Amino acid sequence: MAALGITVEGRKIIVGIEQMNTENARAVGQFFDKLIERGFAYEDGLLCVIDGAKGFTKAIEDKFKECGFIQRCQQHKKENVVSYLPLGIQKMYRLRLTQAYEQTTYSQAKAALNAIALELDRVNPSAAAFLREGMEETLTLHQLGLSRELRRSFSSTNCIESVLSQVGQFTDKVDRWRNGRHIQEWVAASLMHIEPRLHKVNGWRHLKLLRERMQHAMRNRIQNGSDLVAAEV
Repeated sequence: MAALGITVEGRKIIVGIEQMNTENARAVGQFFDKLIERGFAYEDGLLCVIDGAKGFTKAIEDKFKECGFIQRCQQHKKENVVSYLPLGIQKMYRLRLTQAYEQTTYSQAKAALNAIALELDRVNPSAAAFLREGMEETLTLHQLGLSRELRRSFSSTNCIESVLSQVGQFTDKVDRWRNGRHIQEWVAASLMHIEPRLHKVNGWRHLKLLRERMQHAMRNRIQNGSDLVAAEV
């Protein structure tokens, strides 16, 4: 597992790697503990872009508490929802879901997703249930009022998947893995080679505003015990 950090200036930095054969909350939490021990700063607010793995969600909530904001990958959500559906209607619902997530405000996006979920209750209740599961976490950027500005970079896990794809270009050349240390050395060397060539994220000029919005939401969490307050701009 690799963690990719984005600085407020938009630079991509590999903050850590860990060998594990599970993504449960204990293993991920121990990985986070190591990052924190090394001085990983999250107190000003940390947007965590993840797929739907439950272990990540629980570990983020446990370790970063009110400072952690979870943005679940919209692309994973869309593909997982349509996978429940017959092939003949998958394209239509994929487009409908994309259009819903492209809505600028939180209220518009949520209304569009809820309308799709109501339709899916009749078409395929399992697809509808999966769409509703974790829906709020797919709308975190909308709630922070920055879905339009940061959608390309942070509405999906494409940033880290692109990096891991590049790692594969190096590791696929190895015909025989001797042991775990051999694996770790290859992955680490690949990441060190890749990191200086990574481009800034799209929309990086809005990252200072993202930090301000998260800090405002953190104060609401601490003072009122409430979750995010939608900032519709």
